[in-house]
Amino acid sequence: MNTPKLEEILARSGVMIIDGAMSTALEELGAELSDRLWTARVLAQEPALVEQVHLDYLRAGADCGITCSYQASIPGFVERGFSEKEAEDLIARSVSLFQSARSRWWEEEGRASGRPFPLCLASVGPYGAYLADGSEYRGDYDVSEDALTAFHRRRMEILCEAGADMLLIETQPSLREALLEARIAESLGADYWVSFSCRDALRINDGKPVRDCAGAFAEGFPHLRMIGVNCTAPQFVSPLIRELRASSGLPIAVYPNSGRVYDPKTKTWSRPRDMKPLAAWAMEYMAEGAWLGMGRPALARIPQKGGSPAGKER
Repeated sequence: MNTPKLEEILARSGVMIIDGAMSTALEELGAELSDRLWTARVLAQEPALVEQVHLDYLRAGADCGITCSYQASIPGFVERGFSEKEAEDLIARSVSLFQSARSRWWEEEGRASGRPFPLCLASVGPYGAYLADGSEYRGDYDVSEDALTAFHRRRMEILCEAGADMLLIETQPSLREALLEARIAESLGADYWVSFSCRDALRINDGKPVRDCAGAFAEGFPHLRMIGVNCTAPQFVSPLIRELRASSGLPIAVYPNSGRVYDPKTKTWSRPRDMKPLAAWAMEYMAEGAWLGMGRPALARIPQKGGSPAGKER
């Protein structure tokens, strides 16, 4: 089966639905995530759970799936006792697990449903996710450009070689790192999109205006297919869409966090009393401009529950 391009799915369906949070779904299946590797630990120890999560989301209506590679890195695995070759194989496994789930779903119901063949989106998280110290929400880690390039390049090569349809450079807290990863993707000839994590309705987490960040990708990035925001409070997303539209003609992707608030003392999540239902947020985002250029809604993925203690829901 030839996988359709992103643009073909958008033109055909008008909207593309991404899957939901990997961490929450794994926890509901009994996975233990209290580990520096977080969801990447499950790739090594319980890969069948990852495949089940992908299958469940496809059955629920997802048009694509994000691989369990957000926090999977070669140094992260090596520090936990894996060899470099084992680390590379585990990163590649994140793609093959989605592909296996996709093939099963396609044969069982997808082909007959008339739905498009789902895209495999290879998650590429920021350097701070490997550090597991909260810096992924600030982007303020002190690391050289050469070190950042070395960290990201081999992982992105592996994900492409494993057969991912697109690279999803997501939850990016800084423009500097997002641009570096985009240049790597361009050098690989890989289609990709960039998604920023934002601190408020105007700025990404390192403080730069999201409008300027989108503008930085206006020229010189021919393989960039979409731009957006994720891991961001739902009430900020509509104005962020407007900011992105002001400086980018690309389709806009939005997949915020659940809006729940984590209490580190009680280690529990709570939902603000005045928070709108997530379905209502999704409709608002499309009305505000999460649109393809011809006036079609691009996509929105709304996780249903809180994620990791740090608030990350990938």
